[in-house]
Formats: sequence, structure tokens, C-alpha cells
Amino acid sequence: MKILTNICSNDLPKSKQFYVDLLGFSVKYDSDWYVQLCSSTDPELEYGIIQRDHDLVPEAFQQAPNGMYVTFVVEDVDKVFQKALSMKVPIIQEPRNEFYGQRRLLTQDPNGCLIDICSPWE
Repeated sequence: MKILTNICSNDLPKSKQFYVDLLGFSVKYDSDWYVQLCSSTDPELEYGIIQRDHDLVPEAFQQAPNGMYVTFVVEDVDKVFQKALSMKVPIIQEPRNEFYGQRRLLTQDPNGCLIDICSPWE
């Protein structure tokens, strides 16, 4: 089994650039309605972005995200935090050590999706 997460976007180019610049994704497929990204270290790890108002997205699900977030586990969350600051990305929560063993940063992507970026800590 393979899981592919897709999010909806009002601005595909801006969304694509956000994930490429902040998390180092590579572009696997790029069109005017859908972008497929993949990890630069593991091409099997994919992340899709679809135009919010595309016919493939049911109208009832074309609103901004609510009640969900996407987590990315990275080697060094503090390095990603510095990159986010340089990109002027909205910071919801600066990196901090959480009780469950992760150092966690919360930010928001251009689509309003809450993004959890974390690294293990001991």
C-alpha cells in the first residue's frame, strides 16, 4: 500500500514554491491544475497539490482547510525554522520540545493549511 496526500490550493505556483523552498521537495509533475512533489531523498514519498476549484474536487470540499494538518518529519527542525523566517512564512508556533519526543514547529502554507514540521529529540 502507498499513501499519497493531496491538498487543495487557490494558487498552485505559490504553493509549489512554498514546499520546494521550505522543505526541499522536487517537482515530479507540474500542470495548470495539479502539481506532484516528491522527496529529494526518497522519490516514493509524494505530496500532491490540486487546484481547489477543479472538477475533480467535489464542490462541498473546495473550502479552505479546517480541522486537519499535515506533518513533515525532518532531520533538523531548527534549520527549517530559520529557512521559514527568511521566507517570511507565518509562524504559528516556534520550535519547542514536546512531551512525546518531538521538537515541533507549526506554520501555515499559502492555502491556509496548518503545517507541523518536527524532528525527534531525546
